[in-house]
Amino acid sequence: MLLQGTPLRQPPTPGACKELQRIELAWAPSASAREICVSPGLMTNFVFDARAEVDLQDEVRFLEVTRGRNTLSLLPPPDLGLGERLRLTAVLENGATPQRVTFSLVAHPGQATHQVEVYRDQRPRESLQREIAQEQAKNQQLRDELAQTRAQLEQLRIKLEQSGGLQDLIANKAIGTEGIQFQELKTKDAVPSEGVITYKWGIGYRSDKSIAAEVWLNNLGSEPWTAAKASLVDAHGNELKGMKLRQDNPIAPNSEGSIIVEADLLRTDVPGELTLTLRNESSRGITIPGLTFP
Repeated sequence: MLLQGTPLRQPPTPGACKELQRIELAWAPSASAREICVSPGLMTNFVFDARAEVDLQDEVRFLEVTRGRNTLSLLPPPDLGLGERLRLTAVLENGATPQRVTFSLVAHPGQATHQVEVYRDQRPRESLQREIAQEQAKNQQLRDELAQTRAQLEQLRIKLEQSGGLQDLIANKAIGTEGIQFQELKTKDAVPSEGVITYKWGIGYRSDKSIAAEVWLNNLGSEPWTAAKASLVDAHGNELKGMKLRQDNPIAPNSEGSIIVEADLLRTDVPGELTLTLRNESSRGITIPGLTFP
């Protein structure tokens, strides 16, 4: 018998799809339709533990419907809309009193339940053992993945503990026979923003691949100050690439603190005088012009 009707369209429940769904009618009787995920292009199979007569809403729309004595295979309509629901009713032989169960086939995007197993009474021992074995295998896979993740984290922890220092400079070819050069930073008058941050002094460093500056600043304001943005610009307005900024602690009011900045610059490049700009999240900070590096 073909059941006709207007399909109901409701948003599907995200993440509700299972590849294998087992339904025990004796343990979980339900007057409402049981939701089963379906999707165009994906086959869904029903396996009943008794002979079943099946009625399918809008069966003519389905690409394939294959009935067996205890089975039903469905290939949903290609025009099945997201969230569309179609009703499936199965009547199972159960002695003198047939047992009816209703399903709601809910369209999901690219997700489908591949097999639905329906049991009138308690499942056979073999089926329970298969499910237990599957759960044990799944749990073992999760334990293996967790152990692998922990091992990777431990490797990263060791690598982080061993990082830094001369070995990184050597490995990254940032230091050569000339080593690291440094000198006190000579600058023209700094131009503070709103007079809150002032420049005290600094040291410039140079390796084979980059330059760095450690500058000491005074915070004359009433709130702690933390640099959020930094730039080094040459006399032509070109900003150096690969800018890095480090400030271990905010500079407290009426106190001084240091900030380290680094940018990409080959030792063979001669940038001339550079202008360092430091700003916090509120764009308050300082511009330090005329910096010369070794």
